[in-house]
Amino acid sequence: MTGQPYWNPVLETLPQEKLKQLQFKKFKRIFIWAYGHSKFHKDLYDKAGITPDHIKSFEDIQKIPKVEKSMMRDIQNKDPFPYGDALCVPLEEVSAFRQTSGTTGQPVYQPDTWQDWEWWSECWSFILWAQGYRPRDRVFVPFGYNIFVAFWAGHYAAEKLGCEVVPGGVLDTQARILKIQELQATAMMATPTYVLRMADVARHQMGIDPATLAINKITCAGEPGAGITSTKKRMEEAFGAKVYDHSGATEIGAWSYECTDQPHGMHVNEAMFLVEIEDIKTGRIIEEPGKKGKMVITALDRIAQPCIRFDSKDVIQWDSEPCSCGRTFRLIKGGVIGRADDITKVKGVLLSPAAIEEVVRSIDGLGDEFEVIVDKQGDVDRIKLKVELMPGTSKAAVENVLKDQLRLKTNLGYRIEYYDYGHLQRYEIKAKRFKDLRKK
Repeated sequence: MTGQPYWNPVLETLPQEKLKQLQFKKFKRIFIWAYGHSKFHKDLYDKAGITPDHIKSFEDIQKIPKVEKSMMRDIQNKDPFPYGDALCVPLEEVSAFRQTSGTTGQPVYQPDTWQDWEWWSECWSFILWAQGYRPRDRVFVPFGYNIFVAFWAGHYAAEKLGCEVVPGGVLDTQARILKIQELQATAMMATPTYVLRMADVARHQMGIDPATLAINKITCAGEPGAGITSTKKRMEEAFGAKVYDHSGATEIGAWSYECTDQPHGMHVNEAMFLVEIEDIKTGRIIEEPGKKGKMVITALDRIAQPCIRFDSKDVIQWDSEPCSCGRTFRLIKGGVIGRADDITKVKGVLLSPAAIEEVVRSIDGLGDEFEVIVDKQGDVDRIKLKVELMPGTSKAAVENVLKDQLRLKTNLGYRIEYYDYGHLQRYEIKAKRFKDLRKK
């Protein structure tokens, strides 16, 4: 088992035609399940005039109404408490509670049965095996075990693979670094923000070069950083390790992952999820590669609170080429590019915060932390960027290249403020570096 490249060789190399047949069969099954067991889903579909009998072909899936996070918020905190009308199983069958982080509003509660939790673990097993995790690995998990799903399922999947797992939840950052050093942990899971934070603390507060630790692979989630070339490079150089991206969400599951071939994108686990890419303006489903749209996704095997045609707001695009790893699961080029609700117009230009991150992290002499503030002066948009200068770096050394690259990559001019290293706020988990004050 340890010598073969695929966790599930049958599913990961299934021809696309067979995968599509499997997806349709599973989709109809979960649709029938939700229609028969969830008042929320039945009401939604009846209102649209859709019943299970209408789902006769793959194309019929597009007729089914999408679900948005705001809908889930509206039906919760009701009986069966606290999940409300979307719950498809008796309360006594719910064995795990998680909730979304609430970064875009009121948190959504996510119930899972034992079967659902096994499904979560299996999704993560695809990810970790594809990223080179094997039973010989000692995996350090430096996150606060909490009500957020974070790396809970990654922990159990690592155990399922046979890895030794070290949970570093209650330790502070310095204690985590010392424990990694003491135990010679070989792998780690964390947000990009926290990976860079650990490297920063190791270097500047502890006198430890993080590259001297035994960590040789890091799995990231929670932010787009591992899919941003300059951020990935900073993490890999800091730890002397390979950094792999993955994408998932509490209400969806762990749906995509980067493999060891690192194809500048992520595989969609098409055996367990149906991903559709919808044109943001027209609503048309995009099949052709290279055209960006927002992801509409179905978790094909999750039963307690089904995720059927969920409007994730994630902006993605299909890749035109298959991966050299041999998996037939399609790639999304560049991973998750951003979120439709994060992309905003500034001075008439569409701006993604990830584009600013790519620029800042690509320039030697600038620290990892930065902050972007958008506001208005009268009717005119203004955008300010705060950056830190590393010790020994002058403003003159970076100013021209920073301004030029920002103009080139974002088509905008910025008021740039330079600070000494250590001035800007540090984040332990997810960062909030983009602040649009116009919305207030």
